[in-house]
Amino acid sequence: MNKQVPLLQMKNITKAFPGVIANDKISLDVNSGEILALLGENGAGKSTLMKVLYGLHSPDEGEIFFRGKQIQISSPKVAVDLGIGMVHQHFMLIENMTALDNVMLGLPQDKPPLLNVQGTRNKFNQLVEKYGLVVNPDTPVWQLPVGKQQWLEILKLLFRDVQLLILDEPTAVLTPAEARQLFQTLNVLIEEGRSIIFISHKLDEVREIADRITVLRDGAVVGTVDKEETSLLQLSTMMVGRPVTLERKPRPEMNDKKTVLDIKGLRCLDDRGLKALKSIDLTLYSGEILGVAGVDGNGQRELSECITGLRQPNHGTIEIKGIPITEVVKDPSLLGFIPEDRHKTGLVLDFSIMENLILKTHSKPPFLQRGLIQWDQVQISSEKLVKEYDVRTPNVEIPVGMLSGGNQQKVVLARETCEQPSVIIGSQPTRGLDLGAVDALHELLLLERNRGAAVMFISTELSEVMALSDRIIVMFEGEIMGELDGESAELLQIGEMMMGHRFESSKTNERNFS
Repeated sequence: MNKQVPLLQMKNITKAFPGVIANDKISLDVNSGEILALLGENGAGKSTLMKVLYGLHSPDEGEIFFRGKQIQISSPKVAVDLGIGMVHQHFMLIENMTALDNVMLGLPQDKPPLLNVQGTRNKFNQLVEKYGLVVNPDTPVWQLPVGKQQWLEILKLLFRDVQLLILDEPTAVLTPAEARQLFQTLNVLIEEGRSIIFISHKLDEVREIADRITVLRDGAVVGTVDKEETSLLQLSTMMVGRPVTLERKPRPEMNDKKTVLDIKGLRCLDDRGLKALKSIDLTLYSGEILGVAGVDGNGQRELSECITGLRQPNHGTIEIKGIPITEVVKDPSLLGFIPEDRHKTGLVLDFSIMENLILKTHSKPPFLQRGLIQWDQVQISSEKLVKEYDVRTPNVEIPVGMLSGGNQQKVVLARETCEQPSVIIGSQPTRGLDLGAVDALHELLLLERNRGAAVMFISTELSEVMALSDRIIVMFEGEIMGELDGESAELLQIGEMMMGHRFESSKTNERNFS
């Protein structure tokens, strides 16, 4: 590997949007055959910088050099033709087409308009075998688990033989096993002489996979360090401006607990018509956080959707304060929902921040009077919530889609918790958030718990589940494997349950796996 001449150089890149400078004279370089991690909080400018490199944004100032030559990247096609490819945090796939069809889109053909389907299929299978990114070429994208969709995005780039891969938060949607497979694949790509820019906010991952780490904060470069010469504490301080650790936080004992959410015999099917939940019995009490752990795809999403009325169960009952869930959905102040995909379910990206903030309350006073929305009242309320929840935005009238992922999530949190609901369901609520934003969300959920709300915290991040939960249940293939005390739970116990080992706690508090 020749690391003397950088493969990529970005010099003094500046990109501004109305009211905010996303990138402020940023310079970085990437050597051939290395992984450069780009670390920073949500809104630090990581994705914007990479969109400049990929041709989705034009820089206001600055220069880009690739293989020693200055280049102008006017579109993603130009970037790919140069050998630069990007896997976005939110995938760019056509969901009703197969995996193979998605790969073929835009590929040059030997005899147009005829498609070389068999040749593409053969190469597809060769790449799958070589890199271990197992995807069935004939499966429609909408039927692929989210981890497989990411494999497919990487395969699309390898089809085009890109030399520099940009991966934007690649592990945010992956299980631990899938993340391990990804890292193995990345190491193979590096051995071939390719280079990778790995955008992340997970400190332990960047220290494991990267050669060097460039940290951004508030749109500027804080510094670049070798992974062998830094620590997690130093990285967190560089990223957030203060040391941050996700340790278990103290919380008051809640003695007067009451049943708030009661689930009995719950069964439902997933999107493919297969059994997703198998006779779930579950009680959630006021003043507690119930952590739901498990490998993604074991019924957690379907459980949250049944509770929030987004999915129809085929058996069982769900009640909040004795009210059937079919009636609860008519009174959204009883229930707050933080969905796992804020783009598809949590927000209307083309709507303004203040329009998103009143999606649940637009038909109530003071926002609705004599059949008309009182926009002055909406603005006053929205500005108050933006300040209270620390949403970083120049004003409340810009489209919410223009915000960073972390600030978009804060808008969802503000809308779903400002009415102080009795039950709060958080389905992967920290997915794609940086360390500082995760810490802030934990603080918010603890405040909701302490005021008496019943909180369900669904996450594949075991460190977060253990840091936040009063009780922990683990799901496997649509069933609950057992329940653990949040303060005394051990990682090994949870890991065993995630693999399908049922845990029963006896009256003498002995721990038994069966």
